[in-house]
Amino acid sequence: MQKAVPVLILAFLASIAVAGTLQALDARERTIAATAANLDMTVALARAQLARTGAGEAQSVLDHLPAPAPGAVFAVAGHDGTILATTPPRNPASTALLTAALADLGSDRQVATGRRWTGGTEVVLAAGSVEALRIVALRPLDQVLARWLSRTGLMILFVAITGATLLALGAAYYWQASRARRADDIYNAVRARLETALTHGRSGLWDWDLEDGRIYWSDSMFALLGFETRDDVLLDADIEPLIDLAGGDIQSFAREMRARPTPQPVDERFRMRHADGQWICMRARGELVAGPDGGRRLIGIVVDETEERRFAEHARQADERIRDAIGALSEAFVLWDADNRLVICNSKFQQLHRLPDTLVRPGTHYGDLLAAGYQSVVRMRHAADMPCEHDGRTFEAQLADGRWLTINERQTGDGGYVSVGTDITSLKKQQEMLIDRERQLKATIADLKRSRQVLEHQTQQFAELAEKYAEETVRAEAGSRAKSAFLANMSHELRTPLNAIIGFSELMGNGTFGALNQPRYVDYCKDIQASGRYLLEFVDDILEMSKIEAGERELRRERFQLDRLLGEVLRAAKDDIDAKHLTVHAKWPVGAEIDADRRAMRQIMRNLLSNAVKFTPEGGHVGLRMRRRGDRLVVYCEDSGIGIPPQAMKTLGRPFEQVQTQFTKTHSGSGLGLSIAKSLTELHGGALRIRSTVDVGTAVMVTLPVATREERGSWPRDPALALH
Repeated sequence: MQKAVPVLILAFLASIAVAGTLQALDARERTIAATAANLDMTVALARAQLARTGAGEAQSVLDHLPAPAPGAVFAVAGHDGTILATTPPRNPASTALLTAALADLGSDRQVATGRRWTGGTEVVLAAGSVEALRIVALRPLDQVLARWLSRTGLMILFVAITGATLLALGAAYYWQASRARRADDIYNAVRARLETALTHGRSGLWDWDLEDGRIYWSDSMFALLGFETRDDVLLDADIEPLIDLAGGDIQSFAREMRARPTPQPVDERFRMRHADGQWICMRARGELVAGPDGGRRLIGIVVDETEERRFAEHARQADERIRDAIGALSEAFVLWDADNRLVICNSKFQQLHRLPDTLVRPGTHYGDLLAAGYQSVVRMRHAADMPCEHDGRTFEAQLADGRWLTINERQTGDGGYVSVGTDITSLKKQQEMLIDRERQLKATIADLKRSRQVLEHQTQQFAELAEKYAEETVRAEAGSRAKSAFLANMSHELRTPLNAIIGFSELMGNGTFGALNQPRYVDYCKDIQASGRYLLEFVDDILEMSKIEAGERELRRERFQLDRLLGEVLRAAKDDIDAKHLTVHAKWPVGAEIDADRRAMRQIMRNLLSNAVKFTPEGGHVGLRMRRRGDRLVVYCEDSGIGIPPQAMKTLGRPFEQVQTQFTKTHSGSGLGLSIAKSLTELHGGALRIRSTVDVGTAVMVTLPVATREERGSWPRDPALALH
């Protein structure tokens, strides 16, 4: 409606303007016709009276005619053009008009009526004759149309006032619609933020009218349960199969809520069934309030607690696993709290110190365990290879039975500490073996140092090779630029003689300066002209490719409709298409605009369509489609031709690359068309892709970005167009 109302207003104003114009033009013609009829009737009346009275009573006859209209002049003249009588009385202007009119009429004695130019003035004239007399009645056209101009001005004023009023109403409507749209945008933005917060928090909003049994759910609640969003309000019966309340069904819960006083906080836990059939644990937190009509309403947030409950269960299971893991440790493990009381220990610790079961329980003090322990420490020293930390220590201890322990103690966050004792008796026995291995390791390190020197030397060599590679790369780039410059200069030098060859062969073939003696020479001239044009196109392709490779091809962007350009390219190729009896399928949206280089886009589409027509056998079909995908336009050029072998797809698109098959060898070409199309597409920030199957056909997809400026209007539906 916001777009239709301005269009309807403009259409209505245009209709009024067109109708007023047509009416004004019709009134003008009717005014001129009525004036001509009146003048003709007056001439006829004067003829009848003069036929009775003769020339002597000419002035009396004119005086007794009906009073002339403003600006009208009646006259009676002799056979030699002498004016005998006029009415109104003569004046220089009227005399000049009558003299010019009589001169224009000449010796024609027939009755004449209509518009004509006389003496530089357009007049409405009526003339007749009786015996030797000529009767003339005329009226200037500006005098005839004076009243018509006055009425037309009033009509224009009326149309202008009507149009201004309608435009003002349309502007007021558009302003009001804009305000409503802004309000809708603000509401939608606030709702979107709220829904985003609820969705990411895995929660939903409830507003439950307990009296009417009507429930409002936010969009996040539907998403939480896996259902499609509904704008209408739900009923108790709608959610009855989805909810599982510990206290009964939903009706009994509603009765219980209605019996409570308001306001009152509500905190309930229940289950709801997901769309996939799984049960979800929910927790509802809200407030029971009184509605406007005095009824009870339950408003609050429902949070998914499935993960929290699963986490709690996992934590319980993890605690059990930790206890099992501590019990299964081969080291002695003990955990003390900040008051030096036992929290947990494993059986290895109990066995190591030979502690009774009555003491190995949480809460036993460290001193009681130390006093009851059987194994005493006879020697203790700091482990030299273990670093000391401010919140823990590591030391070695030898027990009375000769065993050695490595004890690691670390302070916990609550002020306690954890101690782990590892039996290292076997490690002590292997110490001497480790010393020997250390000497062997030092020897190995010396060998590694020598190897490192060798590697450093090789690295230096690699660096020198890299510098040489960089120099060769620079030389290759310079050679490429020189090649591009050479091709550009060569192309410019070849164009002048080619134009001369084409022009002179065309003159000779057409016989501009005389016919050729031999008809065969005419065919030769046509062959020369065709070959010259082919060579000129080849030179143009080389020049275009050299500009692209040299980075000198600049895009002249403009905004235009790509669908019209596709239609022009398709029409240009119609002769080649008809010559091979091909069927063309074309489909694109009308009014598809793009900011691009028009000439470059025409060259891209022309090259692709030319290849499709060239390599499609007679009776095949080619296709040209376009559609919009997000902020890009995608053009497809398809054919049912010979296809491209898979091994040729890797090199296709490089300059001068052609697919050499028994079929393509009969077709000439520079091999630059696809390369130019690909390069120009990439200059626009797009991409060109090819898919082909041998003996089935080829499809080329060109993806082009659409400008970031605001699109005007909406895209119409894609019309299906076909060229036969």
